[in-house]
Amino acid sequence: MSINTKYIFVTGGVTSSLGKGIISASLAKLLQARGFTVTIQKLDPYINVDPGTLNPYEHGECYVTDDGAETDLDLGHYERFLNVPTSQANNVTTGRIYQSVIEKERKGEYLGKTVQVIPHITDEIKNRIKLLGKTGQYQFVITEIGGTVGDIESLPYIEAVRQLKWEMGNDCMVIHLTLLPYLSTSGELKTKPTQHSVKLLLEYGVQPDVLVCRAEHAINQDIRRKIALFCNVEPNAVIEALDASTIYEVPLFMEKERLDVIVLKKLGIEAKGDPELTRWKSFLDKLKHPKKEVTIGLIGKYVELKDSYKSIAEAFIHAGVTNECKVKLEWIHSEDITEENIKQKLGGLKGILVAPGFGTRGIEGKIAAIRYARENNIPFLGICLGMQCAVIEFARNVLNLKDAHSREMNPATSSPVIDLLENQKTISHMGGTMRLGSYKCTVEEGTLAHKAYNATQVNERHRHRYEFNNEYKKQFTEAGLTLSGINPDGGLVEIIEIAKHPFFMGVQFHPEYKSTVENPHPLFVSFVKATLG
Repeated sequence: MSINTKYIFVTGGVTSSLGKGIISASLAKLLQARGFTVTIQKLDPYINVDPGTLNPYEHGECYVTDDGAETDLDLGHYERFLNVPTSQANNVTTGRIYQSVIEKERKGEYLGKTVQVIPHITDEIKNRIKLLGKTGQYQFVITEIGGTVGDIESLPYIEAVRQLKWEMGNDCMVIHLTLLPYLSTSGELKTKPTQHSVKLLLEYGVQPDVLVCRAEHAINQDIRRKIALFCNVEPNAVIEALDASTIYEVPLFMEKERLDVIVLKKLGIEAKGDPELTRWKSFLDKLKHPKKEVTIGLIGKYVELKDSYKSIAEAFIHAGVTNECKVKLEWIHSEDITEENIKQKLGGLKGILVAPGFGTRGIEGKIAAIRYARENNIPFLGICLGMQCAVIEFARNVLNLKDAHSREMNPATSSPVIDLLENQKTISHMGGTMRLGSYKCTVEEGTLAHKAYNATQVNERHRHRYEFNNEYKKQFTEAGLTLSGINPDGGLVEIIEIAKHPFFMGVQFHPEYKSTVENPHPLFVSFVKATLG
């Protein structure tokens, strides 16, 4: 079916963290399940150029795309739901917008004009929004606007939406996500915060077409009619979004509320039949009815904010479903692990994952956890820094290089088994300068990695500055560490494993970024399977 690219904007009001990303991904899934081609982009109002230099405590994990963009974690949701890769064009920040406008001004592209928020900043935003539509690949571009209506940072984005609604007419619509708080004292849902939020949006010249209302209790017809009356929307365009036991239920909730049908009607498209969600429902059924349970420890230094390891947690859900089991994650702070308490902390675990990260804080706890996994035959998976810690642990306790370390943590170490990548040595800027994006890895036949992938060539996403020091290759291999994955272009060690262990693997890349509902990552699937054994 040939249609003009349609643009759907998702805004939020009342409070942040209502789930704009999940609603966007759920709507996209429903449209995709009807046979349409869909992509989702995120507009982030912060002035950082990208989240690459942000501490995970600030904004959760930094998600990396195939083309090496450091992006918002919502792009992970988009990929996990749609099973379609995102790119640099799917995440736009205020920092990137201003950087681009200032560069154009310096080149003289505005020909002596005074550069202003309107039209120059808003035009740049509009161009970025339309970029994905111009590729000709997508019938729908869903754009999620970060923050809430009323934030000073969001104003240029809302103004750009107002202009696009005016310019595009029926090819454009707005969904506003809002909150209906429940007051237990009076036993009722309150609509006033939603009314105020929509009123504010109207002050900026934007009339929402659909309201998605987050609520703890069902929204009855009277409340729907009241909201519709005060907010200028049709009663059937007031959508109930109740709390779900898992984010993967939300597309089915939205299907039940007929969100996709209402959206298509608003955009002048006939909704024929029902979305094809057989595989999705099968996944959900297995997720809700596991045959067994396994406890795996996630060792990291940002565990207070679970969004710091969002993709890892989701990859475990996908791998658990494949193995028909529930993966119960034990979040353990690496700073809390000592030689004295390690048995008490890790004794009951069936598997140990050591998470990625940067800096020295909590590093010795990670190394101690890896030693415990190695010596007690507990299945182990180390990701990025987790892999580097496994190399350090092996060097110290098997090769007897007691001073072994990474130059990141100890520049003066006499045994730098992890060293700075050669091309990083002249870099001074921190943002966007790491080894980022998808790189090839050649997997050695007959290894644990080969068994998991069932392939000798794979592509995985990276985000690091330090690497395995190849000067120590011979020492490691002679002592029993298998270097089972190598980047064919630069000889960089990508995967390490120990053959005489039930499952011991470290990977320099981030497999969690590529795990989706339809394609769970083979390394996570194999790791979970090993923990069940």
